[in-house]
Amino acid sequence: MFPIHSVSGRVIAFGGRTLKTDKTVAKYVNSPETEIYDKSRSLYGIWFAKNEMSKKDKCYLVEGYLDVLSMHQLGITNVVASSGTSLTVPQIRLIHKFTENVTIMYDGDSAGIHAALRGIGLVLKEGLNVKVVLLPDGDDPDSYSRKHTLEEVESFIASHEQDFISFKTDLLLGEAGNDPLKRADLINDIADTISLIPDAVKRTVYVQASASRFDVDSQILFNRIKKAREKMIEDDWKAAQREKMRAQREERRQNAPVSGEDVPPPEEYIPDGFYQEDEGLPPYDQDYGEPVSDAPSDARELLFEKPALMACEKDILSLILGYGLSDLEFETDSPFYDVNGCTTVADFIRDAFESDNHQLENSVYRRVYDMYFQLYDGNPSMTQEDILKVMMDGPDRTVAGLVADLTTEKYNLSVKNFKDSMTAKSTYLVNAVPKTILAYQTKRLEVRGWELRDSMKGLSFDEMKPILEEINRIAALRKTFEERLGRIR
Repeated sequence: MFPIHSVSGRVIAFGGRTLKTDKTVAKYVNSPETEIYDKSRSLYGIWFAKNEMSKKDKCYLVEGYLDVLSMHQLGITNVVASSGTSLTVPQIRLIHKFTENVTIMYDGDSAGIHAALRGIGLVLKEGLNVKVVLLPDGDDPDSYSRKHTLEEVESFIASHEQDFISFKTDLLLGEAGNDPLKRADLINDIADTISLIPDAVKRTVYVQASASRFDVDSQILFNRIKKAREKMIEDDWKAAQREKMRAQREERRQNAPVSGEDVPPPEEYIPDGFYQEDEGLPPYDQDYGEPVSDAPSDARELLFEKPALMACEKDILSLILGYGLSDLEFETDSPFYDVNGCTTVADFIRDAFESDNHQLENSVYRRVYDMYFQLYDGNPSMTQEDILKVMMDGPDRTVAGLVADLTTEKYNLSVKNFKDSMTAKSTYLVNAVPKTILAYQTKRLEVRGWELRDSMKGLSFDEMKPILEEINRIAALRKTFEERLGRIR
């Protein structure tokens, strides 16, 4: 058992190491979160390390309980751990109270490298100075501390501590080799990381160091950083607006009239001009093909440009129409956990599409998607039922029919196993939503591969070479996505 202390030294929770070797059982189990224990805002060892962190003006950040204990026993006491969870912004801000300098010490395996790369961006964005020390592959801070003396560990840290530019360059330059495009990608990646630093002077110093390292004009890096910061500020503003809307929806939900009270009809929530032809959806002859008749949905002949993507896009729309305003309550150790609070199913899916610069490829489904978000953004006081009612009562009978199809029990049979097992809605959604998006991305890559193969007909071998390289790249990416799909349950 590992007592977890607050900054003031009070025990607020415990971490327990399970004794079973069964891999399906969690290795560590923490106390449940309470009003005084929030895992994302706690750091293991902070009570014992804070004085030394202030004295030496440095914090060593590790991953686990035993990493902290072994290093403290060795004599290095300015060490804290994120308790096996992904590093969060509140944890970084807690470190910032005692020092501005953080050295990340993670395992040298691929998981440790990935965690270090993610941590670098978070730490820099909070205005701290960050360095990285990767231990030899196969070692973690716990095992390495028990194998070596204090002097040896301190010497290793001093000689292997790198700033983030050197760390990323050494890590990725070997992969880039002499390939000019990969080298350009590396330089852009470094510039994007520098753009996270809030202090303009520090950004300038890092730009000069990077320009010298890669022998490029510093103005090129400044231009890239300017664009990256503009996008970051815009994304932060959008996130703040969505959080504001989410709070408004939650307030309305809590203040909703009880059963039997007068409730205004959904039409009162419709944004002004929604039914106006010039302010609503694009005309039928633009992008969306021909409108269909009022015949029953199974008798309509809808236009599908990408039939192979129909099933995946239908799944995505089903989640939006069924659960769009529901919160996604990810655990703090989930890669999708947001320290700023829960996000809705609709926002999560839209963010995934926007980050990928993509949209639904079947225009008739895109029509449903666009109308949903026009209502979703138009008035935060609308409930999910209000949105669906407006869509089904609106003049676009194609959309109305599809919404009716996707929200009937006939389609909901696809989640029969979920209902039969009585899985909680929140548990179902945190698994189903990311998995559905990943499945769609995988299918898109597969379809793109088919299209590239068809495009090679009649070409010479030299003309085929760049297409074959793209096909191989897509195949590798598909394999990665399929492996990730296997891990999402």
